Amino acid sequence: MAAAESDREVPSALCTEFLNFSVKDTASKWLQVTDLYKEVYHHLARYVPKIYCLGPNLNPQSEDLLAQMLLQAPLEWYLCGEDPSTGLAKLEQNNQPSQLCGHVFKVGEPTYSCRECAADPTCVLCMQCFLGSVHKEHRYRMTTSGGGGFCDCGDTEAWKKGPYCQKHEPNISDSCQEDPLAHLSTDMIARCYNVFSVVLKYAVDMLTWDKEDELPPGLEPPDRSDTYYCMLFNDEVHTYEQVIYTLQKAVNCTQKEAVSFATTVDRDGRKSVRFGDFAFCELAKSVIVRNTSRQSKPLRVQVMHSSVVAHQCFALKALHWLGHVIGYSDALRRILCQVGLERGPEGENSSLVDTLMLCDSKMWKGARNVYHQLFMSSLLMDLKYKKLFAIQFAKNYERLQSDYVKDDHDREFSVTDLSVQMFTVPSLARMLITEENLMTTIIRTFVDHLRHRDLQGRFQFERYTAQQAFKFRRVQSLIGDLKYVLISRPTEWSDQLREKFLEGLDTFLELLKCMQGMDPVVRQVGQHIEMEPEWEAAFTLQMKLTHIISMIQEWCATDERVLIEAYKKCLTALTHCHSGFADGEQPITLSMCGHSVDTIRYCVSQEKVSIHLPVSRLLAGLHVLLSKMEVAYRFPEQLPLSELSPPMLIEHPLRCLVLCAQVHAGMWRRNGFSLVNQVVHSVLWLQIYYYHNVKCRVEMFDKDLIMLQAGASMMDPNHFLMIVLSRFELYHIFSSAECRKRYNRENANKDVVQQNNTLTEEMLHLIMMVVGERFESGIGQVEGCDEIKREILHQLCIRPMAHSELVKALPENENKETGMERVIDCVASFKKPGVTGRGLYELRPECAKQFNLYFHHYSRADQSKAEEAQRKLKRQNGEDTALPPPVLPPFCPLFASLVNILQCDVLLGMLGAVLQWAVEPSAGHWSESMLQRVLHLIGMALLEEQQQLENSSEDNDVYFNFTLKMSRPGEAPSNTASVLALLENLQNAPHLEVHEDMIRWLLKTVAGIKTLRERSASTSTVTASGSRGQEETACDKDKAERKRKAEMARLRREKVMAQMSEMQRHFINENKELFQQSLEELDASTSTSLDHRYPASPDAALACVGPRRSRPREKRQVVTCILCQEEQEIRADGKAMVLAAFVQRSTVMSKNRTRPPHDPKRYDPLFMHPDLSFGTHTGSCGHIMHSHCWQRYFEAVQAKEQRRQQRLRVHTSYDVGNGEFLCPLCECLSNTVIPLLPRTMGSSSCEQPGLGQWLKTSGQQIKAMHSAHRKLQPVSTVEETVEEECPAPEVFTVDYIPTNPYSSTIKEMLTTFGSATYKVGLKVHPNEQDPRIPIMCWSSCAYTIQSIERLLVDEKKPLFGSLPCRQDDCLSSLARFGSACWTAACQPTVQGHFIRLLAALIPDPQVEASPCILDVDMLHLLVSVVLSYGSVHSQDSSGLSVDAVQLHLFHLITVAHMVQILLTSGPEEVTMEQESGEAERGEEEGACRLYNTLRTLVGSSLPEVGSGWHLWRCVKTGILPYLRGAALFFHHLHGVPAPPELHALCPGQWEVLCGYLSLPSNLLQLFHGQQELLEPLLHGWCTHPGIQQTLQGGGVLVSFPRESNSLIDLPDDYSALINQASSFTCPKSGGDKSRAPTLCLVCGSMLCSQSYCCQTELEGEDVGACTAHTFACGAGVGIFLRVRESQVLFLAGKTKGCFYAPPYLDDYGETDQGLRRGNPLHLCHERYRKIQKLWRQHSITEEIGHAQEANQTLVGIDWQHL
Repeated sequence: MAAAESDREVPSALCTEFLNFSVKDTASKWLQVTDLYKEVYHHLARYVPKIYCLGPNLNPQSEDLLAQMLLQAPLEWYLCGEDPSTGLAKLEQNNQPSQLCGHVFKVGEPTYSCRECAADPTCVLCMQCFLGSVHKEHRYRMTTSGGGGFCDCGDTEAWKKGPYCQKHEPNISDSCQEDPLAHLSTDMIARCYNVFSVVLKYAVDMLTWDKEDELPPGLEPPDRSDTYYCMLFNDEVHTYEQVIYTLQKAVNCTQKEAVSFATTVDRDGRKSVRFGDFAFCELAKSVIVRNTSRQSKPLRVQVMHSSVVAHQCFALKALHWLGHVIGYSDALRRILCQVGLERGPEGENSSLVDTLMLCDSKMWKGARNVYHQLFMSSLLMDLKYKKLFAIQFAKNYERLQSDYVKDDHDREFSVTDLSVQMFTVPSLARMLITEENLMTTIIRTFVDHLRHRDLQGRFQFERYTAQQAFKFRRVQSLIGDLKYVLISRPTEWSDQLREKFLEGLDTFLELLKCMQGMDPVVRQVGQHIEMEPEWEAAFTLQMKLTHIISMIQEWCATDERVLIEAYKKCLTALTHCHSGFADGEQPITLSMCGHSVDTIRYCVSQEKVSIHLPVSRLLAGLHVLLSKMEVAYRFPEQLPLSELSPPMLIEHPLRCLVLCAQVHAGMWRRNGFSLVNQVVHSVLWLQIYYYHNVKCRVEMFDKDLIMLQAGASMMDPNHFLMIVLSRFELYHIFSSAECRKRYNRENANKDVVQQNNTLTEEMLHLIMMVVGERFESGIGQVEGCDEIKREILHQLCIRPMAHSELVKALPENENKETGMERVIDCVASFKKPGVTGRGLYELRPECAKQFNLYFHHYSRADQSKAEEAQRKLKRQNGEDTALPPPVLPPFCPLFASLVNILQCDVLLGMLGAVLQWAVEPSAGHWSESMLQRVLHLIGMALLEEQQQLENSSEDNDVYFNFTLKMSRPGEAPSNTASVLALLENLQNAPHLEVHEDMIRWLLKTVAGIKTLRERSASTSTVTASGSRGQEETACDKDKAERKRKAEMARLRREKVMAQMSEMQRHFINENKELFQQSLEELDASTSTSLDHRYPASPDAALACVGPRRSRPREKRQVVTCILCQEEQEIRADGKAMVLAAFVQRSTVMSKNRTRPPHDPKRYDPLFMHPDLSFGTHTGSCGHIMHSHCWQRYFEAVQAKEQRRQQRLRVHTSYDVGNGEFLCPLCECLSNTVIPLLPRTMGSSSCEQPGLGQWLKTSGQQIKAMHSAHRKLQPVSTVEETVEEECPAPEVFTVDYIPTNPYSSTIKEMLTTFGSATYKVGLKVHPNEQDPRIPIMCWSSCAYTIQSIERLLVDEKKPLFGSLPCRQDDCLSSLARFGSACWTAACQPTVQGHFIRLLAALIPDPQVEASPCILDVDMLHLLVSVVLSYGSVHSQDSSGLSVDAVQLHLFHLITVAHMVQILLTSGPEEVTMEQESGEAERGEEEGACRLYNTLRTLVGSSLPEVGSGWHLWRCVKTGILPYLRGAALFFHHLHGVPAPPELHALCPGQWEVLCGYLSLPSNLLQLFHGQQELLEPLLHGWCTHPGIQQTLQGGGVLVSFPRESNSLIDLPDDYSALINQASSFTCPKSGGDKSRAPTLCLVCGSMLCSQSYCCQTELEGEDVGACTAHTFACGAGVGIFLRVRESQVLFLAGKTKGCFYAPPYLDDYGETDQGLRRGNPLHLCHERYRKIQKLWRQHSITEEIGHAQEANQTLVGIDWQHL
């Protein structure tokens, strides 16, 4: 109360001053004074504390209004020198608006970046600019903004082309950029300058003020009050829950208030939680500090004087005002920038902008946001001042970053986040590098923060504490800044830029030197390990620097002088690193095949080895550039190539590759299985995974390979291979003279042999890569796009892939581009997706020949998949299955000598050794993979020779002669066989059948090369044709061989088939009687079904209701239980058989979602309103069980669930407590069972009365039942009834209790299903005695029929024959259950329901409150009245025909429905009337007559309609859904087959449907034929008071036919949805943007999901907005679209939910859940229809169940909080 009173007092306290205050006078006075600063401060000191912060509850509306009048208005008057409304308008009129858009993005707003034209990915457009730009036709990326950035439209440096949209296109006249200040008078400029200086100084003073109890000089209030605020500040350490709990304890507030406080603190950065005197606030502070200081540092709380808070509030308002005012004119913006950047009296870094920046980390979130926004709308929107601001920012860079590292706010709230706005502008970035040495500053600042080093000066991350890890994460943002600076490469270099860039490179090399060799690992031989290795930090650093290293190389590639200097510096750095790595290695000499080399003894398996070698890798990259830019050939004298030591270059990369090989070979885990060894091994696996992973490999694995190629190209190939053998620890195997024999020792350790085999395979693979990887421009003579083509090709050789999979498999550059789109069409064709799945790229067949089985980026798994896929493809195409190496491009000159590795002696020795081992397979000391690699290497060598021969001219001798060397046998004394001889030996070896094709290909190639050499004297054309001829003959031989094999296979198949058919014939002869019997039964059944379906004459037409109803021959119905597999006949007195079923509440057909939910205890569900606002749907999976089998199964499920809950408290996909279970066969969610009942047979010889007689008889029966029911009631009520008792007709025995025809198990199941439907449909606890049980069952039957009928219409399917059998069985069971359920209920109760139902049609004075016919759904009424009649008929012994009664009821309800349709038909539409035939004229006339009768009864509520054609069309279309529903109902109730015409969508359906239902095709004859009987009823219906009320707009008027409900219409372009969501604010937290806006696809409401602010209480539990909405809109089932995640959410109840693929796809046929890829998304109508179909079929809950069973992580999500 006190707060409210103080709020009310505010205006009255200020009232007199306010009335006496003159804005103009104040401004005039200010214009006279000399010290404006002092005068304005005095004014603010007087008024600010009177306006702001006068009580605990702030009142922003009145505060803002008063601040505008008393504080801002005088400033505006002073500024303009006149009334601001005219002055500011003039400024705006004279202003030439900036060509920069500058629109600041809200959180979640869509942003667009052009992949083709943007200078870098940070260049974005807002939606309006994008739609008006050329980029919408390009390849663009769409993302959602995190808030804070602005639109770059109009910035010429941000776009390669198309910098302007249509709105910001500059006029030709504006081309001379004049100074905007030229339009202002000097007076005006001076005034602006003065007022901006004062206001900005005031705001800066107040926002950077750190004293809590006093104000800056000049602002002390005249009268100081003793009021304080306890101010709580935001941090990123404490959770929402901690803050809420603490506040409840500290300030004694409710949870809701605490949630509101926490939300505001999180949004604005601070919030006052208590108002009062100092002691009162201090007490709250101490409680908060005490409660939050246990686990971490305490929450920041300050007790602040109210005047300080008031001035800080107005300071924010003043900054807002400045931002608003400068929007009127660019000139004002310039003046504000000048004021902000003007140097203060303290000298450097003393301007107001500097002060704000340097105090950034001390401010709260709200203050930071406001001044950042002002910077963006002022300094960053003016190119001149943007440059000056950037210089100041760069000067303060180191300090700002240090503050940020210590700050506990995220980067988006730090001033350092503005770096992206300046560093990405190429001209500014270069200027800052040259003038402020920015590159060096950033790197040095980064290195300074990483202080943990080892003795060699390398980074050491092992013992990182949580605080240091947090700091390390913060420091990584500096790498982002460096990336921004380097993102656009210079096209022109100045000497100064070269100097500063190289200086920056020096600093960068210092950083890389600290990384070279960091985190070394040693193979653990013993059990002891010092500590678990920490590897993540090092790899994070490596990943973050990957793009930086690539960009530095790209910068070097643009200038030869820079490249040469960079190469020298990098080489010096590497030499320096190697001098520090002398681990005391001892020199050794290796000799092999007549060659020897000096090297050092080093075992990777025993010494330290590191995977981090950035200096080596940078040098490798620069070495390739020397070749690519031809610097190596043009300026060899400037390069220190002669100083290079190739063994030094290859040493560390080789160790790294050997480490990978040893881990693959299992050498790092062999010493015991202790936990520590497993830890070391798994860490190594992860490191090696990342080393090869697409994110790191460009600057790790690829560069190590290049370094080996560079070193090998400068060495003798024999020396290179010997060093490789030594490092792989295989030298002892291959170097021995007897290696081919000695290696076959039997006594070798099996593990060691296996490891050596793997190491040999890996080493051979490495040799292949060194010689074969030539697709990098500079190594091989290739174009830049060839490398990416090859990557794509090899990915698609594994299997067809989606676009996103390909993108993931390709390395991205700094602009997040892979370059795939440029080349994909050359190598692949795109196949569009269907309703599910994704679009796939498939490899073009002509590209398959470029496949290389040993592609260097394949993992082992990829390789085996690709091999299998390619061999399968070759078999399909009828080719042999050899996978020879592809033809390779030639090397560049710098790397040309690498081919000699293929013909060197050491390699030939190794190849010979492996082939020799393969000849003698018994030893097992070789592997097939090893042989396969050897054959591949031989193939590579042969292709190299063939290429050289084909490309050489006569005068140019071919220096490569592998065929000669491979045919040469070994020298004495060993005299080993030549490689060629060994190959010929292996050709027919039975154990090498797999490699037969490859060996054949090799020998064929050898023969081809020999032919080439022999014919080299002849012309080259003859040579080519000759080799081709030979190939063709070999090819013909192959084809003939394959043809022979195929023929043999065919003959074998035919023989087998003949044997099988003979056996079959024999079996039939043996079991003749059995087959005969089954065939006869089959004939009989088909003939009977044909008889029923195709009547012989029109008289015998099929009818499903009435005395002329067709009676199908009684057939035994035998079913099998899915649990015990026993067969069982369905009989009334037999064991109960049940169908698994799922009952759920539904609003799918609702025409009135605003109807409030009913009170389950008092609700009477007897009559369903035509708006179908809530219904109960029953579905089934169609699987049948014995009732006792099901009960046993369900009890077992319950027991299992109890045990599970004791062990672990997790949800399952079904809730046993609610009776839910999964069908034992298909795991479909179910919650009850429907008993299967036999069809009821009506006797055809009964009495069949006419309508009049039946009305009379039924009237007597009803009166008799009334009397009998009154006797059953308590005495007190009997006394009140004065009416005389009515004697019952003799043949109607009221007290006769019929015998129950059903067995005890069936009765039990009748009760089970009835109770379940009642419990779910009304949301109540089970109660088997409740009289509403039968009503709910009939209602569920009717609702399910209506739902299926609508579904068939929507899917354009015929009424019969198109339903799956599970729905057919479900409907039959429901209808038959409905007709039997009265036997399980109290008979008088069911009769009472019948009486009340009939009273809605035939007025009954003893029944009160019958509804008017406009409030009754007629199909529900028909189903209920027909199914409840059994309880009345059972006491009737007159022989009255049930069929006749059903027909009369049906006719009566049909007439009532026609009346309903005519009453709601609405005004006549202006349409062309069609010519009617004779029959139609009668129908139209009848419609007119009935309508006019209604008009006379109802009066003026019905409009006059002259057109009978219109009325008949209304009746016919309106009644059709009801007739179709009735046909389904009677068909399933009586089992009468439907006419064949209703099994297809053909013309003439109306007449056939009416005939099937025993109706005349002119329905109006029903009324006119019995007019004298029906008119009194008609009178009763029309004079019901509810009719007039509804027709005059008093109730819900439903017109017929009811349209099917659809999900809402969605926009075609997804960004329209994002835009809509970005402007959606949370309805409960005062205009705050919703973090997870979620769209209900059923009704179109936008909700604030997954947030504290919008939680509501539902059934005693807090639930999120979506869950609450499902109960209001979808009876507990909901379909939502999470807009920011592009994800569909299905919810059912509080504990069930799943995510579903959204209906939005990109151009590649893929969804983008989470909007990570950013491709434009468009609505896929087929997929949306699929979601709609799931909803209409009531399958959402079933879909959730299947999803949760398939993915257990979904079960653990708290769906109720969404």
